[in-house]
Amino acid sequence: MLEVSYSPEFKRAYKKLPKSVQVLIKKKGKIFTSDPFHPALRTHKLKGTLKGLWAFSIDHRNRVIFEFTKQNTVLLHSVGDHSIYRKTR
Repeated sequence: MLEVSYSPEFKRAYKKLPKSVQVLIKKKGKIFTSDPFHPALRTHKLKGTLKGLWAFSIDHRNRVIFEFTKQNTVLLHSVGDHSIYRKTR
């Protein structure tokens, strides 16, 4: 089971999402904590300015961006559509 922590940016973005998407995030989150590479999540590495981060899909529009910080520990950075997180590292 994964230990999950949430960035302040993730918390703010989550609160702004419609309730229907928040429900989906909770459902996918349960899958994620037991198996972060479950096929239903479509987990993948990110490229470009987001290199070093990962994402999993909530639905066709929304995703969660995260990173593995330690073995069995992840930090959720952001949630929303593909345009919301343009982090430069």
